[in-house]
Amino acid sequence: MSIELPNRPLAGSIEDDDVILQATGLKVHFHLDEGRLKSVDGVDLLIRKGKTLGIVGESGCGKSVTSQALLRIVPKPGRVEGEILLKRGGGEAKAEVVDLAKLDGDGKEIRSVRGGEIAMIFQEPMKAFSPIHTIGNQIMEAILLHRTNDKKEAREIALETLASVGMSNPKQRLDEYPHQLSGGMRQRAMIAMALASHPKILIADEPTTALDVTVQAQVLMLINRLKEKLGTSVVFITHDLGVIAEMSDEVAVMYLGKVVEYTDVDTLFYGPRHPYTKALLHSIPSVAHRNARLESIEGSVPYPMNLPAGCGFYSRCPKAQAGACNVADIPLIKVKDNHYVRCLFAEDDKTGGGAGQ
Repeated sequence: MSIELPNRPLAGSIEDDDVILQATGLKVHFHLDEGRLKSVDGVDLLIRKGKTLGIVGESGCGKSVTSQALLRIVPKPGRVEGEILLKRGGGEAKAEVVDLAKLDGDGKEIRSVRGGEIAMIFQEPMKAFSPIHTIGNQIMEAILLHRTNDKKEAREIALETLASVGMSNPKQRLDEYPHQLSGGMRQRAMIAMALASHPKILIADEPTTALDVTVQAQVLMLINRLKEKLGTSVVFITHDLGVIAEMSDEVAVMYLGKVVEYTDVDTLFYGPRHPYTKALLHSIPSVAHRNARLESIEGSVPYPMNLPAGCGFYSRCPKAQAGACNVADIPLIKVKDNHYVRCLFAEDDKTGGGAGQ
């Protein structure tokens, strides 16, 4: 059985006024001695001005590597392919569109984007910060690269930024080292360093990992408040669907290096179409069913090397059909406005789709 379906692009493009970044056919492959490892394999994303795009999925599905590709910081021997179109400039000057995928990863132009127009909150600040430099020196480095050449002014901006993220006693913290701060303080310092250059896009890679529940809530509120104040677009990467519901405007569900469902946050929770998305939602604890056994997804994410043809979720999907799902790669299919699903049966309520299943 041969399947040929049209690859329909997402609703919108870099030409739209509200779109600031468009990734099309984004791939990150690692060429190893054992073969080619497809960590990210044909991802399409749209980042809109002042909005939050949530990226959710199990560990190992390619979320963090996707964010690294946008910043062109994929470790070797990874290779980035596809288009990453960023709208630069604006205001009185006409906006310029640049393909980040074609820039030299160590060149001057990408370095002006990295940390300037696109900044990142890394997953583990203790590893992301240098242990031998003070917090102030590291924040000032970004400011000196992207905002001013005056060290005194850079220090004042760093102090103001630390205060804006709710850091207690910012003057003292500015001269302290990462190991002298608590986990919550380090995360606030990481957010301050990312925001110090007033980026257009802020990538938050699981910024609440290893934090207690109270500090998690504070960090999420802080990111939302700063997004509204500065008008920054946010890419929020997490495996926590509760956080996605709280933070996101649109959501991309990833599985095995591909986006399997892409839609607005309300549709994702009240009308999911992909079996993987439904399985994730069914695994969330519910007060209404507190005595019921939580559902789980059988099996694990396959190793992304030398994969067979067909849907990556085939071996774990309760709706899979031999001779259909395992013979060719499945494209994203538009099921309605701004709702795209990588499933042959996404439009069939009895088989692959339907909010009630």
